[in-house]
Amino acid sequence: MPMKPTIMKFGGTSVENTEAFRSVAGIVRSTARVRPVVVVSAIGGFTNALLASVDKAIAGDARGATRALTGDFERHAVIAGDLLGEAARSSFQSTVANARSQIRQLHKIIAAHPVTSPALQDEILSFGEHLSSQLLAAVLRENNLAARHIDARRCIKTDDNYGCAVPLAETNEATRAELLRIIKAGEIPVLGGFIGSTDRGVTTTLGRGGSDYSAAIIGAALNAREIQIWTDVTGVLTVDPRIVSKAQTIPLLSYQEAAELAYFGAKVLHPKTIQPAIDRNIPVRVCNSRAAAEPGTLIVAESEAAPQTVKAIAHKNGITTVQVTSARMLGAYGFLRALFEVFERHRTAVDVVTTSEVSVSLSIDNPSTLAEIIPELEELGTVEVEESRTIISVIGEGLRNTPGIAARVFSTISDINVSMISVGASTINLTFMVDEAQSREAIIRLHRACFEEEAGSAPQLLAEEVLA
Repeated sequence: MPMKPTIMKFGGTSVENTEAFRSVAGIVRSTARVRPVVVVSAIGGFTNALLASVDKAIAGDARGATRALTGDFERHAVIAGDLLGEAARSSFQSTVANARSQIRQLHKIIAAHPVTSPALQDEILSFGEHLSSQLLAAVLRENNLAARHIDARRCIKTDDNYGCAVPLAETNEATRAELLRIIKAGEIPVLGGFIGSTDRGVTTTLGRGGSDYSAAIIGAALNAREIQIWTDVTGVLTVDPRIVSKAQTIPLLSYQEAAELAYFGAKVLHPKTIQPAIDRNIPVRVCNSRAAAEPGTLIVAESEAAPQTVKAIAHKNGITTVQVTSARMLGAYGFLRALFEVFERHRTAVDVVTTSEVSVSLSIDNPSTLAEIIPELEELGTVEVEESRTIISVIGEGLRNTPGIAARVFSTISDINVSMISVGASTINLTFMVDEAQSREAIIRLHRACFEEEAGSAPQLLAEEVLA
């Protein structure tokens, strides 16, 4: 091809209503020369509604499950009525009616046989992206763009781990076979994110937020020029804007910085998004669909350290910490392996780990299996559990090698109890734990110290001002 394609992924808030669809059509039209491949999420809120309908069906209320989606089907119809001509509108209305009929039948099956719900839940959730991608393709055609809807299940091939499927190697070949001929013909493929299929053709999903991951997988398969993530904020921000109104856009991040931010709570990117881009050295750009002229954040292989070293402060609430204490650790080998095998058996991911001579502390963000895990851990030592904790991560290139960073961070929050400090495991990350009730105050102070104070302000003076 004379030019590599550009992957453009639009999230749910970017396609939540008529005006949002109109804005996306304008963005795609303005970038048609860079050979766009469009990946789209379900319209805002629809995935949550579909998931809630599955819960109703599992509880035995199949009719109520389908009825609960009436408003969401109507939202699709309103957008189609506003943006499509008569023929396209009629065709899409038939698509919605067919989807509703299929979902109704799936609800009935789940209500009668709840044990089948994992696979059927993925089937139901996939309709969010099926409908939004077909609607967006129709809207683009209405705007004189040669758009073609492609069922993403023909491109992304996965295992059968329903709810969080893992893409298989066949995905690259299937994606190229499906999309390259369309791109070469000058058409714009439009796919739903988040969804794939097994080798038997059974629908799967990649996990919540998986549309970003879909875009990266497709971008890697096509060796894209750039992967663009269009959302409702202007790039990756220095902090969660819901906590600090003065959050700033970060113009440039390295892959490693972005991956750490995504993993430790930054909501703009899905944690898995970065890896396919790293594998193929493809730039990732995070843009605002409501302010398309803004440059957003560019994520590349390497970036320079910021003048203040710290580039962002990420956090993750709802964390549970587990501490295992045992004198058997002293001079022993195999203890840590036995400890982590417990979590592996229960398929529970661990975030942060700190150790001393006789104890290990670790954090998990999904405590659903903890009741089964604790008895096994008690065979290794004394177990203590703390809930409602928050991981705070201070991130920036060269952080480990910059004198005074840790002193500045901890003096700023000197009156807030800190635990599980992890520094040195990464050159760009200083991570610690605080009580969730104090996390907001800690984040506000840290952002003020790192980004809002004049250069050279004394951290201790800042802490004293806050306390006063």
